[in-house]
Amino acid sequence: MTPDAGRVVLRAWRDSDLEPFAALNADPEVMRWLGGPQSRAKSDRFAARIRRETTEVGLWAADVPGVVDFIGFVGLQVPSFEADFMPCLEVGWRLARPYWGFGYASEAATASLAYAFDLLGYDEIVSFTAVNNVRSRRVMERIGMIERREFDHPSVPKGHELEPHVLYRIAGADWRRGHG
Repeated sequence: MTPDAGRVVLRAWRDSDLEPFAALNADPEVMRWLGGPQSRAKSDRFAARIRRETTEVGLWAADVPGVVDFIGFVGLQVPSFEADFMPCLEVGWRLARPYWGFGYASEAATASLAYAFDLLGYDEIVSFTAVNNVRSRRVMERIGMIERREFDHPSVPKGHELEPHVLYRIAGADWRRGHG
């Protein structure tokens, strides 16, 4: 089961997604806040991990029917690093650049939150990004998340420009008040 995201369909990954996913991951602008472009091999390994780890939550492939079969991913995951705000469930997204600015990330992330809160019963969802990633921060704010604090991402080398991150959160009770 995947969330119903309106214009965006969230679904299981297909082998045909690997090529456009590799192109997305090779785009320097898409990967600007994610450590830089990835090789095809690294992209394929990441896609394999996503496919393997997706159960009732996961990073689902995103389509826009009538527009394109694959624009990237949106979904829910348990972060793979340790931090003082763990354990937690994160909502996240990565879309190909031609599909930025159409509201697709906000719509699909909102559907992911509804799925996590209303169907799975989570109490809180987080999201985080590099401090200077204004586009992702705007999505977080559009979907009702509140900025909580900055933290140094433990998977980023000390002193690297991407080390400072910002944590956003939304509680299930706040979600239900706004969407009940």
